[in-house]
Amino acid sequence: MKTFIIGHKCPDTDSIMSALVMANLEKNFCNTNEIIPCRLGNLNKETEYILNYFNIEAPKLIDSVAGADEVILVDHNSFLESAPDISDAKISKVVDHHRIANIETSEPLFYMSEPVGCTCTILYELYRMNNVTIDKTYAGLMLSAIISDSLLFKSPTCTPKDVKAAEELAKIADIDINTYGLEMLKAGTDLSSFTANELINIDCKEFNANGAKFQISQVNTVDIDSVLKSKSEIEMVINSLISEKGLDLFMFVITDILNCNSKAIVLGNKSSVVEKVYNTTIDDNVAFLPGVVSRKKQIVPKITDNI
Repeated sequence: MKTFIIGHKCPDTDSIMSALVMANLEKNFCNTNEIIPCRLGNLNKETEYILNYFNIEAPKLIDSVAGADEVILVDHNSFLESAPDISDAKISKVVDHHRIANIETSEPLFYMSEPVGCTCTILYELYRMNNVTIDKTYAGLMLSAIISDSLLFKSPTCTPKDVKAAEELAKIADIDINTYGLEMLKAGTDLSSFTANELINIDCKEFNANGAKFQISQVNTVDIDSVLKSKSEIEMVINSLISEKGLDLFMFVITDILNCNSKAIVLGNKSSVVEKVYNTTIDDNVAFLPGVVSRKKQIVPKITDNI
């Protein structure tokens, strides 16, 4: 029996680490199955840094779940964010920390979701609930995911559970959270080698709400202006996507991880929604979003409710 474990498209650190960590957990339950951690896209530089640091192989790159007897979803539940043929697969488990979207299954399944800042926080709980020993490597992977999703505990999505899990995992991994965390986050902010198209797709998600279609892409940096130097090229790519997909809104959010602010390139016929919900002005297609760092908590709900 073959099981694929997949995170969402355009995978971020939590998506990749969750696939690896969940695969390791599943092997403790059933060592006769072929359990394969997978990914639906290329690794970002932060994730590459982590995998190199812990000397662990990346999940298998796939574009289809064909051939799997069952699929486990981590760090997402929406079919829009999953493999193109996910509706044909048998989904046996979901472990996630996002809003429940358009998932539908033909059979009952294991579903664990909590309003915490990171899927790996939930996976840490699953290890403890099932009395599975966590070694230094997998502790480090889970810790890295929590640091990434919480921006070293600065994100409003971060909860006391995330902080506690990170502290306990750091002890197991024998890692100084602040020293390692800052280096890890900085590794993910080097965007100099990316084309405009690659920047848009580092971490991009598509949504439907109230009859409107929109996409929100996000990158982290320590220098927003350096990213905006490619603004004209980025706008060309966004406008092409808007036309190709019939999008009503596209937000490319550039987040300063040191000062915890963002600027967003905003395009589409529903751009005024951004001005309304953030009480801001879009100047030359750019909106300043003070204090906004979390797509999941500070952007998606507001846009979804008002578009």
